[in-house]
Amino acid sequence: MSPDLLRRVVLACFVALIALGLAWETWLAPLRPGAWLLALKVVPLVAALPAIAGGKVRAYQWWSMGVLLYLTEGLVRATSDTGPSVPLAVAESLLAATAFLAILGYVRSKRRAAAT
Repeated sequence: MSPDLLRRVVLACFVALIALGLAWETWLAPLRPGAWLLALKVVPLVAALPAIAGGKVRAYQWWSMGVLLYLTEGLVRATSDTGPSVPLAVAESLLAATAFLAILGYVRSKRRAAAT
């Protein structure tokens, strides 16, 4: 895959994770009514958007580990929550896993291009 396509996939996953996190924790299935503070988990993703959109390899390297936190949260909540949180957690896990794989592909393709 081309680095540009991988960058777009990562960017799309990040935007989707932001939208999902906000909707999940404020409207769709908050842990408790009025417990909007968990929606702040999307702040690091929002802060990373400019560097990710710009294709900065260092940001991708950092986020190769950071996105695993969202994968972990999704897996934990998919197996421990009940009700409408379960499909939302599965969606979060799938988005985070897709972002992780695309990040690895992007960094690998950029390293190959720099080596030649």
